[in-house]
Amino acid sequence: MKYTDHALNILTAKTFKNIGNSWIAEHLNYKQDLDVIVDLLSKKTKELVNEKIFQSRKRQIEQKLEAMSNYCDGLVAIGDEKFPNYRGNVSGADRPVALFYKGDLSLLHTDNLAVAVIGLLNPSSHENDYTIENDERTIVDALVRNNATIVSGLALGCDRIAHHQALITTKKLHGHTAGATVGILPCTLAKIIPKECHNIAQYMVENGCLLITEYYEEASSVMEQSSRYVARDRLQAMFSDAVVLTASYTQQSVDPNSKKIDSGSRHAMEKAEAYGIPRAVIYHPKYNNNPKFDLNRQIMGNKKTPTTIINPDNPQPDIMQLLESISLSKSKQKSSTAIAQTLF
Repeated sequence: MKYTDHALNILTAKTFKNIGNSWIAEHLNYKQDLDVIVDLLSKKTKELVNEKIFQSRKRQIEQKLEAMSNYCDGLVAIGDEKFPNYRGNVSGADRPVALFYKGDLSLLHTDNLAVAVIGLLNPSSHENDYTIENDERTIVDALVRNNATIVSGLALGCDRIAHHQALITTKKLHGHTAGATVGILPCTLAKIIPKECHNIAQYMVENGCLLITEYYEEASSVMEQSSRYVARDRLQAMFSDAVVLTASYTQQSVDPNSKKIDSGSRHAMEKAEAYGIPRAVIYHPKYNNNPKFDLNRQIMGNKKTPTTIINPDNPQPDIMQLLESISLSKSKQKSSTAIAQTLF
């Protein structure tokens, strides 16, 4: 398993109280000597900290990392050469500071076109209803044919469909699946959640794709696991050039055909809007009365933030419009970065 001493220091720093991602992004975003790290921590944490205590915790974490070598290729941290850049304008609190990965980490490079495709856990209204799934597959197929790597959360339903179709289309086009898709996990690499997605996750990492996560320890409670799902959603936005919503309820949705109203996709869509990352929704008039598209309609009605509407019956013109939005967004970000560099 590959990792730097700097990355190990960041994981160790995070074990101290009051030390979060925002603090680390500000103070440990480059390699620091141990005495400097301890001094910085002592000014922030309420715990006793000295070099001996820090080194003891560091050794414990290193032992845990070494035990992960069978299912994790490496760890990268903010300040490491290979730590991936974010898309959009991401605040300090939202920035991940350490990522565990299995597979081809270069797929997160900003030169690579990455499009997140997300949605419901239960896209079918009843058995043998594949309308939403078929529309999603059409869109994913078109995106891949336009050289996009598909990003999703490896959940059941729309996420798994997105990963699967990306693999299928890439295989058809190139004879292999390398670079097809990236899975962003709310769990450790050792224990894929949900277990039904373990096989596709395994196939992805064995065939040139990528899995990433912020976690190397299992959640200690149901509440902590729930928070990890929400945290995962922000990564889907910041590591994608655009986020495409297949279908989703809102929190107010009512669906007599579904026992569970799943509105988790809103988190990723909200983060994309906050970061200035282009958004798109799949929509067709046939879905006008379908509550599974309540969030799509809500986003379409938001006039403050332009959203690309993709017609599944003829997706190519809309996808070209989305790609133009991505190009414009990247140009703005490059200009902002250039201005910031001249100021500092």
